[in-house]
Amino acid sequence: MQIFPTDEEVELAADLLVNKYNVSAQLLGQLFDTEQRDQANSILQSLGGDRLTTLDVARLLVQRKGSELFTGSRDVTRKLRQHLLNKLSAEKVQTLFEYHGLANSNISSLSFMRTPLVEKKWHAGKRWARDFVAALGFPTIFAGVLQPNKVPTIQDVPPLDVPPKLADFQENLKAKMLEVLARDGVRTRCVVTLPTGGGKTRIAVEAFIDWMQPRFAEGKYLVWIAQSEELCEQAIACIEQRWGSRQFIGSLRIYRFFGSRDIPSDELRGGAVVASIQQLHNRIKSGDESLKAILKDTRAMIVDEAHRAVSQMYDDLLDAAEQICGNDLFPVCGLTATPGRTGLNHAQETGKLVGRFQAYLVKPDLGTEYEENPLSYFREHKFIAQAHHVLYRSGQEYTLTDDEVDQMRRGDDLPAGFLKRLAADKQRNLLIVRKLLSLPKDTSTLVYACTVEHAYFLSVILTAQGRRSGAVSANTPVTLRRALISDFKARKIEFLCNYGVLTTGFDAPKTECIALCRPTTSEVLYEQIIGRGLRGTKFGGTPECTIIDFANNIVNLGRPLAYARFADYWSDETEGE
Repeated sequence: MQIFPTDEEVELAADLLVNKYNVSAQLLGQLFDTEQRDQANSILQSLGGDRLTTLDVARLLVQRKGSELFTGSRDVTRKLRQHLLNKLSAEKVQTLFEYHGLANSNISSLSFMRTPLVEKKWHAGKRWARDFVAALGFPTIFAGVLQPNKVPTIQDVPPLDVPPKLADFQENLKAKMLEVLARDGVRTRCVVTLPTGGGKTRIAVEAFIDWMQPRFAEGKYLVWIAQSEELCEQAIACIEQRWGSRQFIGSLRIYRFFGSRDIPSDELRGGAVVASIQQLHNRIKSGDESLKAILKDTRAMIVDEAHRAVSQMYDDLLDAAEQICGNDLFPVCGLTATPGRTGLNHAQETGKLVGRFQAYLVKPDLGTEYEENPLSYFREHKFIAQAHHVLYRSGQEYTLTDDEVDQMRRGDDLPAGFLKRLAADKQRNLLIVRKLLSLPKDTSTLVYACTVEHAYFLSVILTAQGRRSGAVSANTPVTLRRALISDFKARKIEFLCNYGVLTTGFDAPKTECIALCRPTTSEVLYEQIIGRGLRGTKFGGTPECTIIDFANNIVNLGRPLAYARFADYWSDETEGE
């Protein structure tokens, strides 16, 4: 199935918009975003190009929207569809109305026929969309791509293929976890720690699935808790793969318990419950009966990103579980990359975390070299890549507003409004584009933008400069998102720009460069981002990865940007010009 328009289809669509249907520069600017169009014009001229013509803007618009050129309910998108219908011949309008107009309508005036067609809801890839683009002469791809049904709340996982074997140190950790699980009472609580890229998620899943397998058959539950929907989906993918790899006879039921999803009580029959802590906390407060039933029959719990387990929500969850199950609670295991590392977990939080997990720390037996410097050991033995850090400073000074300072105090990262201001900064964007274009061709690069629009903007500019690029966000339809990620992994595109995604639950082991265009003070987020490029050759990754930070002087920030606290991750560090 085709997902993206070809270069020829992009050219044809742009030509039709401008030269056949006379779509105005003003309307094209509104569709592209007038400010971004003007900024693109300025940046492309700074890079040696000519001023954008109306056809150039149309081409950039088609490249940016792709198969979603006519998709959406925004007023400006409806205005485009109306303009095109107004240009159609009377015969074609009448034909479209006969198939897609109001049922049992006596409308005979062409002007009245067009109105219900314009207002007709657009479903990508379906009949109205296909007939619309066909009547106008656009390639079928611009009807949009038909999307699959929503991901189910419940799924049964059959056996799958056998994955690569665990490394020796991973097998050692798995054995340690199984040893803990075999103990009694509170002694079954632990924290598993490995540097980012060490495979702690897979190790935990394999250990707990092996231990839980006979208990699943008795209708019992493994509860996996994560911080976000994306982390939840990452866990589901890992559980699905690992269950199949064990070659068990039966299937495993997985329950999605995050977002707005409910689990009907009559569907409860044991399995793996993957939940967000926010969902669990809300359901505890509301006295949810399904959650009570799950906790009553839970036999093990895994807390991903365990350094977050010091929050009140986790206290409430485990207190509720103890009320239901008694003091002899099920095994609880925390997973974390860096428990107690300076800056990430303050001493008080670290003490609380260790107390919650009964101070049993599970870590690999790799000798004094590992104990003295785990990251150096993993680099030396090619489990993680040699990370080259490059810092670019724009030389510009930014000041947070009073409201943004207040938001910083309440949260753990830079406010969205400030990131939006950075995204609109023409000089900063010119620096970013120039540095990205200076990378060797075919360098597989993940670009982390300041906003959704910023991701698409950077992708369009890079594509206009002859460097194949794509952009994804949480709003990107599933089919398109999967296709873009697949093309990135297959090295069909060099730059995959994104906002709000591709920090976790995303596997592209051959990534050679990470470009952080968005500053962050969150060490957790920063670690997740750079983790996309840290997989070493022993785990199917790359020998080296370049981490590029586009830094800014924020005078009243009140805390350092996250990159400043990651010097131990870098093989070397340079400041770009």
